[in-house]
Amino acid sequence: MFPDFSQTMQEIVLLVPPVLMAVTFHEAAHGYVANWLGDPTARLAGRLTLNPFRHLDVIGTLAFLLTRMIGWAKPVPVDPRYFKDPAKGMMLVALAGPAMNGILAVVCSLAVRGIEYAGRGVVEGTLAYGILEPLLYMCAAGVTVNIALGVFNLLPVPPLDGSNVLAGFLPPRLALRYQEFGRWGFLLLLVLAVAGVLGKILMPPVAYLSRLLL
Repeated sequence: MFPDFSQTMQEIVLLVPPVLMAVTFHEAAHGYVANWLGDPTARLAGRLTLNPFRHLDVIGTLAFLLTRMIGWAKPVPVDPRYFKDPAKGMMLVALAGPAMNGILAVVCSLAVRGIEYAGRGVVEGTLAYGILEPLLYMCAAGVTVNIALGVFNLLPVPPLDGSNVLAGFLPPRLALRYQEFGRWGFLLLLVLAVAGVLGKILMPPVAYLSRLLL
Protein backbone atom coordinates (compact mmCIF):
# COMPACT_ATOMS: atom_id res chain seq x y z
CA MET A 1 0.00 0.00 0.00
CA PHE A 2 2.63 2.53 1.06
CA PRO A 3 4.91 2.12 -1.99
CA ASP A 4 1.88 2.66 -4.29
CA PHE A 5 0.81 5.72 -2.31
CA SER A 6 4.35 7.07 -2.38
CA GLN A 7 4.57 6.57 -6.14
CA THR A 8 1.20 8.25 -6.66
CA MET A 9 2.28 11.27 -4.62
CA GLN A 10 5.54 11.42 -6.54
CA GLU A 11 3.67 11.43 -9.85
CA ILE A 12 1.32 14.19 -8.63
CA VAL A 13 4.29 16.34 -7.52
CA LEU A 14 5.92 15.90 -10.94
CA LEU A 15 2.61 16.81 -12.60
CA VAL A 16 2.38 20.16 -10.82
CA PRO A 17 4.85 22.08 -13.07
CA PRO A 18 3.29 21.00 -16.40
CA VAL A 19 -0.24 21.60 -15.07
CA LEU A 20 0.67 25.07 -13.81
CA MET A 21 2.32 25.90 -17.13
CA ALA A 22 -0.62 24.59 -19.18
CA VAL A 23 -3.26 26.47 -17.18
CA THR A 24 -1.27 29.71 -16.91
CA PHE A 25 -0.37 29.97 -20.59
CA HIS A 26 -3.91 28.97 -21.57
CA GLU A 27 -5.52 31.77 -19.59
CA ALA A 28 -2.84 34.35 -20.44
CA ALA A 29 -3.38 33.58 -24.14
CA HIS A 30 -7.06 34.47 -23.79
CA GLY A 31 -6.13 37.80 -22.19
CA TYR A 32 -3.41 38.72 -24.68
CA VAL A 33 -5.62 38.03 -27.70
CA ALA A 34 -8.49 40.01 -26.16
CA ASN A 35 -6.11 42.90 -25.47
CA TRP A 36 -4.75 42.70 -29.03
CA LEU A 37 -8.33 42.95 -30.33
CA GLY A 38 -8.93 46.09 -28.29
CA ASP A 39 -10.37 44.82 -25.00
CA PRO A 40 -8.27 46.06 -22.03
CA THR A 41 -10.39 44.27 -19.40
CA ALA A 42 -7.94 41.43 -18.72
CA ARG A 43 -4.97 43.83 -18.70
CA LEU A 44 -6.67 46.16 -16.23
CA ALA A 45 -7.54 43.16 -14.05
CA GLY A 46 -3.88 42.10 -13.95
CA ARG A 47 -4.48 38.91 -15.92
CA LEU A 48 -1.89 39.53 -18.66
CA THR A 49 0.69 37.68 -16.62
CA LEU A 50 2.42 34.33 -16.45
CA ASN A 51 2.11 34.31 -12.66
CA PRO A 52 0.08 31.10 -12.12
CA PHE A 53 -1.44 32.35 -8.88
CA ARG A 54 -3.30 35.05 -10.82
CA HIS A 55 -5.08 32.39 -12.86
CA LEU A 56 -5.46 29.31 -10.65
CA ASP A 57 -8.74 28.01 -9.34
CA VAL A 58 -7.87 25.66 -6.46
CA ILE A 59 -10.72 23.19 -7.07
CA GLY A 60 -10.20 23.21 -10.82
CA THR A 61 -6.46 22.55 -10.44
CA LEU A 62 -7.00 19.71 -7.96
CA ALA A 63 -9.58 18.20 -10.30
CA PHE A 64 -7.10 18.26 -13.16
CA LEU A 65 -4.28 16.76 -11.07
CA LEU A 66 -6.56 13.92 -9.97
CA THR A 67 -8.35 13.21 -13.25
CA ARG A 68 -5.64 14.45 -15.67
CA MET A 69 -8.49 15.35 -18.03
CA ILE A 70 -10.95 17.71 -16.36
CA GLY A 71 -9.88 21.04 -14.93
CA TRP A 72 -10.45 24.77 -15.06
CA ALA A 73 -8.96 28.08 -13.99
CA LYS A 74 -10.38 31.49 -13.14
CA PRO A 75 -11.94 32.75 -16.37
CA VAL A 76 -10.15 35.73 -17.90
CA PRO A 77 -12.59 38.67 -17.99
CA VAL A 78 -13.50 39.63 -21.54
CA ASP A 79 -15.85 42.39 -22.71
CA PRO A 80 -16.88 41.72 -26.34
CA ARG A 81 -18.28 45.25 -26.66
CA TYR A 82 -14.72 46.41 -27.32
CA PHE A 83 -14.43 44.19 -30.40
CA LYS A 84 -15.30 45.48 -33.86
CA ASP A 85 -16.99 42.14 -34.51
CA PRO A 86 -18.02 40.72 -31.08
CA ALA A 87 -18.85 37.22 -32.35
CA LYS A 88 -15.61 36.85 -34.30
CA GLY A 89 -13.62 38.43 -31.46
CA MET A 90 -14.99 35.98 -28.91
CA MET A 91 -14.20 33.09 -31.25
CA LEU A 92 -10.57 34.21 -31.58
CA VAL A 93 -10.22 34.76 -27.83
CA ALA A 94 -11.73 31.34 -27.14
CA LEU A 95 -9.45 29.57 -29.63
CA ALA A 96 -6.35 31.25 -28.20
CA GLY A 97 -6.32 29.06 -25.07
CA PRO A 98 -6.52 25.62 -26.75
CA ALA A 99 -4.15 26.84 -29.50
CA MET A 100 -1.59 27.78 -26.85
CA ASN A 101 -1.96 24.33 -25.30
CA GLY A 102 -1.31 22.80 -28.73
CA ILE A 103 1.88 24.85 -29.10
CA LEU A 104 3.03 23.87 -25.60
CA ALA A 105 2.36 20.20 -26.36
CA VAL A 106 4.64 20.40 -29.40
CA VAL A 107 7.33 22.24 -27.40
CA CYS A 108 7.18 19.60 -24.66
CA SER A 109 7.40 16.88 -27.30
CA LEU A 110 10.56 18.45 -28.72
CA ALA A 111 11.94 18.72 -25.18
CA VAL A 112 11.32 14.99 -24.70
CA ARG A 113 13.32 14.27 -27.86
CA GLY A 114 16.13 16.53 -26.66
CA ILE A 115 16.29 14.92 -23.20
CA GLU A 116 16.25 11.43 -24.69
CA TYR A 117 19.15 12.41 -26.96
CA ALA A 118 21.08 14.00 -24.10
CA GLY A 119 20.42 10.98 -21.89
CA ARG A 120 21.89 8.39 -24.22
CA GLY A 121 24.56 6.50 -22.35
CA VAL A 122 23.67 8.03 -18.97
CA VAL A 123 24.03 5.40 -16.26
CA GLU A 124 21.14 4.78 -13.85
CA GLY A 125 21.91 5.96 -10.33
CA THR A 126 24.14 8.85 -11.41
CA LEU A 127 23.38 12.53 -10.73
CA ALA A 128 22.69 13.14 -14.43
CA TYR A 129 20.17 10.29 -14.45
CA GLY A 130 18.52 11.64 -11.32
CA ILE A 131 18.02 14.99 -13.06
CA LEU A 132 17.04 13.77 -16.51
CA GLU A 133 14.53 11.11 -15.44
CA PRO A 134 12.06 13.43 -13.61
CA LEU A 135 12.62 16.11 -16.25
CA LEU A 136 11.73 13.61 -18.96
CA TYR A 137 8.60 12.59 -17.05
CA MET A 138 7.50 16.23 -16.62
CA CYS A 139 7.98 17.03 -20.30
CA ALA A 140 6.17 13.87 -21.40
CA ALA A 141 3.37 14.69 -18.96
CA GLY A 142 3.36 18.23 -20.39
CA VAL A 143 2.44 16.79 -23.78
CA THR A 144 -0.53 14.84 -22.43
CA VAL A 145 -1.65 17.55 -19.99
CA ASN A 146 -1.71 20.25 -22.67
CA ILE A 147 -3.50 18.04 -25.16
CA ALA A 148 -6.07 17.03 -22.53
CA LEU A 149 -6.65 20.62 -21.43
CA GLY A 150 -6.95 21.84 -25.01
CA VAL A 151 -9.33 19.08 -26.11
CA PHE A 152 -11.44 19.40 -22.96
CA ASN A 153 -11.86 23.15 -23.44
CA LEU A 154 -12.90 22.69 -27.06
CA LEU A 155 -16.00 20.76 -26.00
CA PRO A 156 -19.07 22.82 -27.04
CA VAL A 157 -20.44 22.99 -23.50
CA PRO A 158 -20.85 26.48 -22.01
CA PRO A 159 -18.82 28.04 -20.51
CA LEU A 160 -15.92 26.11 -22.11
CA ASP A 161 -14.01 27.69 -25.00
CA GLY A 162 -15.69 25.44 -27.54
CA SER A 163 -19.04 27.02 -26.70
CA ASN A 164 -17.78 30.48 -27.70
CA VAL A 165 -16.50 29.05 -30.96
CA LEU A 166 -19.82 27.39 -31.73
CA ALA A 167 -21.78 30.48 -30.63
CA GLY A 168 -19.96 32.48 -33.30
CA PHE A 169 -21.71 30.42 -35.97
CA LEU A 170 -25.19 30.74 -34.46
CA PRO A 171 -27.74 33.54 -34.96
CA PRO A 172 -27.31 36.16 -32.18
CA ARG A 173 -30.55 35.31 -30.34
CA LEU A 174 -29.87 31.57 -30.41
CA ALA A 175 -26.24 32.14 -29.39
CA LEU A 176 -27.39 34.14 -26.36
CA ARG A 177 -29.78 31.42 -25.22
CA TYR A 178 -27.09 28.79 -25.81
CA GLN A 179 -24.55 30.68 -23.68
CA GLU A 180 -27.10 31.11 -20.88
CA PHE A 181 -26.79 27.37 -20.39
CA GLY A 182 -23.34 28.08 -18.93
CA ARG A 183 -24.78 28.21 -15.39
CA TRP A 184 -25.45 24.47 -15.70
CA GLY A 185 -22.47 23.59 -17.87
CA PHE A 186 -20.05 22.45 -15.18
CA LEU A 187 -22.81 20.45 -13.49
CA LEU A 188 -23.43 18.64 -16.77
CA LEU A 189 -19.68 18.01 -17.17
CA LEU A 190 -19.50 16.65 -13.63
CA VAL A 191 -22.40 14.28 -14.28
CA LEU A 192 -20.80 13.12 -17.54
CA ALA A 193 -17.47 12.62 -15.76
CA VAL A 194 -18.99 10.57 -12.93
CA ALA A 195 -20.93 8.49 -15.45
CA GLY A 196 -17.73 7.79 -17.38
CA VAL A 197 -19.08 9.38 -20.55
CA LEU A 198 -16.63 12.30 -20.53
CA GLY A 199 -13.65 9.98 -20.35
CA LYS A 200 -14.93 8.02 -23.35
CA ILE A 201 -15.26 11.28 -25.31
CA LEU A 202 -11.86 12.71 -24.36
CA MET A 203 -9.58 9.69 -24.19
CA PRO A 204 -9.52 8.71 -27.89
CA PRO A 205 -8.34 12.12 -29.23
CA VAL A 206 -6.03 12.70 -26.24
CA ALA A 207 -4.46 9.24 -26.57
CA TYR A 208 -4.09 9.57 -30.36
CA LEU A 209 -2.49 13.02 -30.25
CA SER A 210 -0.23 12.03 -27.34
CA ARG A 211 1.03 8.98 -29.28
CA LEU A 212 1.53 11.16 -32.34
CA LEU A 213 3.75 13.62 -30.46
CA LEU A 214 5.52 11.14 -28.20
